[in-house]
Amino acid sequence: MTWVVSLVLASMLGSLLFAGGYLAAGGASRDGTCAAPSDAFAALCEAYDKLKQQYVDKLDDTQLAEGAIRGLFEYGVKDPFSGYMSPDEYQRALGSLSGEFTGIGAEMAVKNTENPDDLAACPQLSETCVLVVVAPLADSPAEAAGLQPGDVILAVDGQSVNGSTLQDQVGKVRGEPGTKVTLSLRRGEQTLDLTITRAKIVQREVTSRMLDGKIGYIALHGFSQTAADQFHTALGALLDDGAVSIIFDLRDNPGGYIDAAQKIASEFIKSGLIFSQESSGGDKKRWEATGDGLATDPSLPLAVLVNGGSASASEIVSAALKETGRGVIIGQPTYGKNTVQVWTELVDHSGVRITISRWFTPDHHSVAPDGVQPDVAVEVPDGTPADQDPVLDRAITELTTPAASISPLRAAA
Repeated sequence: MTWVVSLVLASMLGSLLFAGGYLAAGGASRDGTCAAPSDAFAALCEAYDKLKQQYVDKLDDTQLAEGAIRGLFEYGVKDPFSGYMSPDEYQRALGSLSGEFTGIGAEMAVKNTENPDDLAACPQLSETCVLVVVAPLADSPAEAAGLQPGDVILAVDGQSVNGSTLQDQVGKVRGEPGTKVTLSLRRGEQTLDLTITRAKIVQREVTSRMLDGKIGYIALHGFSQTAADQFHTALGALLDDGAVSIIFDLRDNPGGYIDAAQKIASEFIKSGLIFSQESSGGDKKRWEATGDGLATDPSLPLAVLVNGGSASASEIVSAALKETGRGVIIGQPTYGKNTVQVWTELVDHSGVRITISRWFTPDHHSVAPDGVQPDVAVEVPDGTPADQDPVLDRAITELTTPAASISPLRAAA
């Protein structure tokens, strides 16, 4: 597997809701240099004071503060989905969730040229851990400039990428619309420079095509702000082209906004509860079908593909389709995440994500920790060639078998 930027950025599985907030502090350490919000934090202030007074080398307050905030979440909050993001991390993540960013429009990855299966050995770029182009996005500046899949990026604006990380280089390649960036590349035995003008990029969250037998295939790669509109348009095009059944691929979709999940599930569910949300203090919210979906007719067979990378909002949708009997779930169990996070920007433009609630299926089940269980389990053996897809093949069989009603009851029997 490669570390594709869109997945790296989308792999923060708590990215579901945004809101503002603030932290009020009071109290102080004895010498007045550190304000403590409570007596429990007095030792933290004392440790800070002693570091500043006694440490042999000069200390950077920004780094100390970042370390303290990270520690709050890493050691103080026993929740893998709550956490701290540096200013750069926060801005990149926001761009991914909005479905828009400014850059050249290319997916990049790290490749271990000595042992492709050992990406853990590539924390930084080097002669053997190279930065490669997975693909330029359609109609992007990268595509127009001639960037090609497999190109190895050696330098950005004349500076070698070696010794940096994938995220470091993503930050350098992105920038303001209209500005230029020069990539030094190795393409086979050739080396060349490409200068590309950055622009506003709208991420393509949906891919679709018509399969044999008038089966409409539609894959959703994330639940960004633009995902629901893109999905609606692509689904409508398949139906206009005469699709008699639908395969909905949610594999490796890490989630996103829960209102996007509501809208996309509503494309197939005409009415009723999609999911419920429960917060501290007993607050509850019901998320109902919007009633304006394109494929709510139960006579239109639907197969939903999932795996262990289908998480969060993907699980909201697949669980709703399963429990309402609208579609059959095919593949492997999903990730198993039923929490909702709020994101807040801090004064230095860094950010925190904090779990504020849990969500439940229409039958009030939790998908944590075991995930949504498929109605039809399909294993993908290790070493399966990239051009083979046993899960998709099984879905096609389910949809084309004459006796199939494509219902979870039949599949589970």
